[in-house]
Amino acid sequence: MHSFGYRANALLTFAVTILAFICAIASFSDNLNTPTPTSNVQVLNINRFQKKPDGDDEVSMTFNISANLQSLFTWNTKQVFVFLAAEYETPKNSLNQVSLWDGIIPSKVNAEFWIHTTNKYRFIDQGSNLRGRHFNLTLHWHVMPKTGKMFADKLVMTGYRLPQAYR
Repeated sequence: MHSFGYRANALLTFAVTILAFICAIASFSDNLNTPTPTSNVQVLNINRFQKKPDGDDEVSMTFNISANLQSLFTWNTKQVFVFLAAEYETPKNSLNQVSLWDGIIPSKVNAEFWIHTTNKYRFIDQGSNLRGRHFNLTLHWHVMPKTGKMFADKLVMTGYRLPQAYR
């Protein structure tokens, strides 16, 4: 007959194999979910638009963020990291991204929200490239699952423009 150690090893190997198989199936089942998040950002005011002493442009604005990210949550979602970025082009760079606000959504209950805030992080451009500049506000999210790989996506909102003159 086989020894106790051999039987324990076989049982443990079988259990780990079944657990790995269940995790793979669970991770694959998340791919069947097709989320349909919605978002709207309203820029209420440009509080400050100035040229700093070092020549860089700086913007402070107040905005409302409303979003419904509940469709991102499945049984396998641990939390969702979400951030709002301003994206624009300059002659030097084809894409500039500046993070304005971020947050962590721990559950589906908190995934439908409305926030009135100013930019949490400084909106600074290295140079004098922001006057009259068109920009997009993009809501990015990263879904952190309990098991499996993370995935990220975004929702782009166009039609925003900064003033021609400093304030």
